[in-house]
Amino acid sequence: MHYRSIRFDVGFRMDILVDNCVVIEVKSVDSLLDIHHKQLLTYLKLTDKRLGILVNFNTMSINSNIVRIVNNL
Repeated sequence: MHYRSIRFDVGFRMDILVDNCVVIEVKSVDSLLDIHHKQLLTYLKLTDKRLGILVNFNTMSINSNIVRIVNNL
C-alpha cells in the first residue's frame, strides 16, 4: 500500500470495489462490532472513496446486517 509517497508492507485488502467508487466489506461474524465499521472507514480514507457497504452474512436477517458508511459527506 502507498500513502503520501510512503510504502507500507501491510495486508491491506478490501473485499470488493464496485465501479471504482463503492467499497464493499464482507463479514461472517456473530455481530458487527465497532472495529468492523472502523476498518471499512479506514479503507475508504486510504483509497479516497466516499461510500462503503458493510455486510454480515452470518445472520438470519441479512437486511438488518447491511450498513452504509460514508467518508466526508
